[in-house]
Amino acid sequence: MPESLDAPPAAGSPDTSPVPDYGALHRLDGRGFVLLGAGNGIGRQTAHALAAGGARVLCVDVDPERARAVAAETGGIPYAADVTRRGAVRELFAEAPLLLGGRPVGGVVDIVGMARYAALPELDDAGWDWHFDLVLRHAWLAVQYGGEAVASGGGGPLVFVASVSGLTAAPLHAAYGAAKAGLMSLVRSAAVELGPRGVRVNAVAPGVVCTPRVAALLGDEGRRRNAENAPLGRVAETADIAAALYFLASPQSSYVTGQTLVVDGGVGVKFPYPTTGGQQ
Repeated sequence: MPESLDAPPAAGSPDTSPVPDYGALHRLDGRGFVLLGAGNGIGRQTAHALAAGGARVLCVDVDPERARAVAAETGGIPYAADVTRRGAVRELFAEAPLLLGGRPVGGVVDIVGMARYAALPELDDAGWDWHFDLVLRHAWLAVQYGGEAVASGGGGPLVFVASVSGLTAAPLHAAYGAAKAGLMSLVRSAAVELGPRGVRVNAVAPGVVCTPRVAALLGDEGRRRNAENAPLGRVAETADIAAALYFLASPQSSYVTGQTLVVDGGVGVKFPYPTTGGQQ
């Protein structure tokens, strides 16, 4: 009979398994990272996080000025490209090792994505295609070309930004939510296919985040209502999401793959009904 899992260790058999340097698992020293969508918001914070961890960061943005600005802030390398286009992504990853100073691509973090509000009856073909180009196509291309670059360089992480809109029904976000759900499925499939080559593939799914664009959309009243709705009592800042992305990009998560980490301040697990008279 097998020994019970909760049985005490045998007398005279202390645990002598090796203990890693847990502090070192936080570091990315010497690794080259490609950061897609680095120019502002979550991307800018992630560029700072990766650089603070010791990584050399290729800061990619569709806007050359934004790419240059964040690269200057973080000591990274600016690169302008439209990563929804196959040729641009193929060229980016072909050039990346040289731009990173001869380093292999040790990881990819992909921030790119945006939503437009539209009710389903009003959503036209152009709106649907726009969401799938901006939210999902670039991720597919990043898996194809970035995954190969990371695998060829000895393995490492691919990390994407998903959304709680892909896990539940968000008003006026049907196309965005469908594309983000597709992204999370892509993450799972890529994790299985690329895992044998040492590539981990994960995603972070934020709820409401006060990016510059969302902050302007919410205003003070919208921010207050969303903060009240969160068990943690506040709306996420871009740094909260960057920290989760950094965890999945670092060796701290070396046995995590195919997962989507929800970072929503507890909104998604909250009992949905309002309290009445102090009772749930």
